[in-house]
Amino acid sequence: MLAENNFYTIQSFAEEDGLVKATIAINAAHKIFEGHFPGQPVVPGVCMLQMIKELLEKAVTKETRLAKADHLKFLSVINPLENNIAEAELKYTTAGDEINLTTTITNSTATCFKMKATFKQL
Repeated sequence: MLAENNFYTIQSFAEEDGLVKATIAINAAHKIFEGHFPGQPVVPGVCMLQMIKELLEKAVTKETRLAKADHLKFLSVINPLENNIAEAELKYTTAGDEINLTTTITNSTATCFKMKATFKQL
């Protein structure tokens, strides 16, 4: 895991029948926020995508690679100084080595990220 226990930590994680619900705490002191953006930290979209990838890998217990992403929507910024707790929900199905995923990241005030994607199991 590239970002887990560094950029974020998992506070709770539950997986059942292709549905993952996780609570994550973003590290507001992480060095990435020195440049993104000084004095007004915002979680980069690529970091949201990485968190989802890592949560999916935790659920399927295999490494994955993003094969296709549709409908990536960054709807609201996550400022970790204002609210560093987020909820991730992943709904997935597997077919062979493909994983079809629909996911969201929300915080206490808004939906921050939505995506439909296909991952390949490695």
